[in-house]
Amino acid sequence: GGGGQSSLSTITGIGAGSGPFRAAEKRTIKSGFTLAEVLITLGIIGVVAAMTLPSITASKQREELKASLKKNYSIIQQVFLHLASDNGGSLRPADIGGWTLKKDMMKYMKVLKDCGYGTLEADACVSNMYNNPELSSTKYKTFDGRLISSLTYFDDGQFILSDGSFYMLENNKGSIYITVDVNGINKNPNQWGYDLFTFQLTDKGKLLPMGAEGTDYTDDTCCSKSSTDKYNGIACANKAISDKDYWKNL
Repeated sequence: GGGGQSSLSTITGIGAGSGPFRAAEKRTIKSGFTLAEVLITLGIIGVVAAMTLPSITASKQREELKASLKKNYSIIQQVFLHLASDNGGSLRPADIGGWTLKKDMMKYMKVLKDCGYGTLEADACVSNMYNNPELSSTKYKTFDGRLISSLTYFDDGQFILSDGSFYMLENNKGSIYITVDVNGINKNPNQWGYDLFTFQLTDKGKLLPMGAEGTDYTDDTCCSKSSTDKYNGIACANKAISDKDYWKNL
């Protein structure tokens, strides 16, 4: 009869939705991190950061010191080219009068502060009070970390450049040494072989990093972590400039 047929379109089944033949919607529960898991993860990140950050910071500092050393070496070379030109084309220690180098160098450099000379000057940036040693400066250390007890190479002229680099000179009895704190007197480590480096004008008129062949200090005891030489570190300039592994081994 007329009412016996049923339309498939009206059939609904188990799991069907509100409409015909509509598949049942799956309800999923999204899982998240518990507070304990978050705290543990943050703790691990913190430990890793604490372990790696000092290494990254130290590496960055070494790169900055290396760049500043090369910059200052270049500055000194340019200054000595000017001084050689002023002297007729060449310059040797015998051409430089005692305690005159400071004034001559400063003419060609951007000087922020004149620190005097250093010998028996209590108000010098680094004072060498050799007649009363307990009043001498204690700013600087040797390569192996001891106080530099002899300041004789630092007390014939001192000045600070506009970028903070600090210069100390040996300009007496024919020896010409230029020692530079490449990141400034007020920044650590204030240590030979790290931020303090020495150069020499040799008798042949060559400006060389101390430790190079032809300079006065080439022995390994003057650039060794195990040496107790009072000038340990004075010969590190050459290694710092020419040895590609020097800085990463500090």
